Amino acid sequence: MVHRLRFTRDCLGDEFPVLAELMEPGDNSVARAQVWIDAGLLDWDPHLSRRIERQFARYPHLDLVAPVEALPGGEAVKNDPAIIDHLLECIHRDDLDRRSYIVVIGGGAVLDAVGFAAAVAHRGIRLIRLPTTTLAQADSGVGVKNAVNWFNKKNWKGTFATPWAVVNDEKLLEGLPDREFRCGFSEAVKVALLKDPAFFDFLHTHADRIADREIEAVRTAVRQSVLLHLQHITRGGDPFETREARPLDFGHWSAHKLESLTRYRVRHGEAVAMGIAIDVAYSHLKLGLPRGVVDRTLDTLRRLRLPTWHPGLAKDAVFEGLEEFRQHLGGRLTITLIRDVGRPVDVHEVDLAVMRDAIELAQSLDASTTESGEGPAMTSACPSSSVSTDPPHE
Repeated sequence: MVHRLRFTRDCLGDEFPVLAELMEPGDNSVARAQVWIDAGLLDWDPHLSRRIERQFARYPHLDLVAPVEALPGGEAVKNDPAIIDHLLECIHRDDLDRRSYIVVIGGGAVLDAVGFAAAVAHRGIRLIRLPTTTLAQADSGVGVKNAVNWFNKKNWKGTFATPWAVVNDEKLLEGLPDREFRCGFSEAVKVALLKDPAFFDFLHTHADRIADREIEAVRTAVRQSVLLHLQHITRGGDPFETREARPLDFGHWSAHKLESLTRYRVRHGEAVAMGIAIDVAYSHLKLGLPRGVVDRTLDTLRRLRLPTWHPGLAKDAVFEGLEEFRQHLGGRLTITLIRDVGRPVDVHEVDLAVMRDAIELAQSLDASTTESGEGPAMTSACPSSSVSTDPPHE
C-alpha cells in the first residue's frame, strides 16, 4: 500500500506544483482530471473554481476535462443517492479511466461521496483528496474507507480504496466556522488516548490555544493526529478491517447512533467527543481506567469547546449502536476501550448496566461542569437540545 501525504500552506495558490506533480501523465502525455469541490467553499471564496481552472491551464501535462463542479457539503451529500448517480454519469461522460484523476476538495462527507464514486467506477479511478476541515485533515482524509449513508445508517454502503494522494493544506481551513473548526480535534483526542500519552498531554496543555485557532498549536495537533492515523492504517496490519476490531473507532459506537437519532444535527466530531466521554467513563467503571484520565479527557474536550453530553444519549435507542457495530463487521461484537492512555483493549461483551452507569456518569460530569461555569454548555455546540425527527439543515 502506497500512501502519498503532503503538507502545504497554499496548495491552490503558490504551492500548486505540489498537486500538479502528483498527477502523472498517461500514455498520451497528459493527466486527465475532474475536480469536485464542497459548495461551502464558494461562500468563503466565490472565485475558487475559476482559480483552480486557471492553475490547471498553466500546466501542459494537465487536462481538466470539465469545469470544476460543486457538491453540497455535510451529511446531505451522503444521504442523497441521486448525487452518486450524478457523479458516475459525469465520470462516464468524460471517459475517465483508471489512469485518470479525480480531485476532490471538501469536508469528510464530500470526500466520502466522491471517493465512493471514484472507487466503483472502473473498479477504481485515482483519487486525490484535499480535505478542507480539521476533522478530515486530522483523520478521515488518509483513511481507506469511502462510504455513504443507507437505510438511515452511517456509512452502510461503501468500499475500501486507498487514495492516490492526500494534500493537507492549511489555507483551506481558514474559511471554517468555529464550530466546524473545533470538530476535528475530538478525533485527535481519540487517537492520542489510544496510542500516544505525550500527544494526549500536548492536547490537554494546549486545548485553549487550539480552540482559539492559534496556528502553531493547530498545526501540531492536526499533523500528529493524521500521522498517528496513517501509521495505524499502513502498519497496523488490518487496513481493510478483515478482523473483528476497529481500534480507530474508539468512542464511535454511540456517536454514529447519536448522529442518526438527531438526523445529523449533531456533527460527527461533536458526537465523537460525547462518545469518548461515555467510553472513558465505561473504561473507568469496568476496566479500571484511572479516574484522573476521565477527568483530564473531559477537561480537554471542554476546553476544545466540544460538547460532552446530549439528551439523546440517555435514550435506549442509543444501544442499537452496539448491534450496528457488530453487524458492520460480522461475528462477535468488538469495541476498543482503554485501560490507560496508550493501553487499548478489545472487548467482546458490554455490560449494559455498567454502560448505563457510564452514561449517567458522563451526564453528571457534564452537568457539574456546566453549572460551575466551566467549559461550553452542550447547546453552544449543538443547536438541537433534544433528539429531533426533523430533516437536517446543513
